[in-house]
Amino acid sequence: MSVVVDTNVAIVANGRHEPASEHCINACIDALLAAQAGVVLVDDGYQIFDEYRRYLSHSGQPGVGDAFFRWLWKNQANSVSCRQVTITPCDPGGRVFEEFPDDPALASFDRSDRKFVAVALASGEDPWILNATDSDWWDFSDALTKHGVRTQILCPELMEE
Repeated sequence: MSVVVDTNVAIVANGRHEPASEHCINACIDALLAAQAGVVLVDDGYQIFDEYRRYLSHSGQPGVGDAFFRWLWKNQANSVSCRQVTITPCDPGGRVFEEFPDDPALASFDRSDRKFVAVALASGEDPWILNATDSDWWDFSDALTKHGVRTQILCPELMEE
């Protein structure tokens, strides 16, 4: 099984998202542990790693999300655990990608999350994109599904608010 992990999953697993319930935190922890038993997809331009670095500790402590980041960093060259996927930025800020669907229904999808979609589609592996707290994944799920993007919402109770 291959997955793309939105940064918010690791943040919640660290217990650093105030509205997240214990159930939500545990779902994120379980998802990160399961991801380590499969294949985690990232981009070879390090945009995902750069975002992880802004929110997580490279030392692997103190939380499970930090430990996931450290594990992924150490395993980035191990194709059994991690695959680096080439995505093609179309803008100087690197937030628009050729691999992201050109669909008016996705025009207002968060530009900072487009790298995750681009990686999922460019991988050719039909991965799940894991999300905990970002409502964009919920709000745009029909449009994303139409383009073959599969999302797993780990904390659906946060989407209903």
